[in-house]
Amino acid sequence: MKNVFLIGLPSSGKTTLGKQLARHARYRFVDTDTLIVKEEGMPIPDIFTRKGEPYFREAEARILRAIRPDSKLVIATGGGMPCFHDNFPLR
Repeated sequence: MKNVFLIGLPSSGKTTLGKQLARHARYRFVDTDTLIVKEEGMPIPDIFTRKGEPYFREAEARILRAIRPDSKLVIATGGGMPCFHDNFPLR
């Protein structure tokens, strides 16, 4: 089954809705910001402060590309993820 990506402004409810949707659809839920924090070993504000926004945006793109298609995931993306690095190209 295909993955479901939730995009929207920061704090718009992607994680809350995503958890509910995943439970209902019997998918797994992941939040890309949580994956980045785990990979980097520090909170997002610290990543911005210590490494800068360009580095964080690269980390977002790296996480996104590591997600296998058809994994039965509901994925809450970071608020800026669709805006950088051709993460979600229009087709």
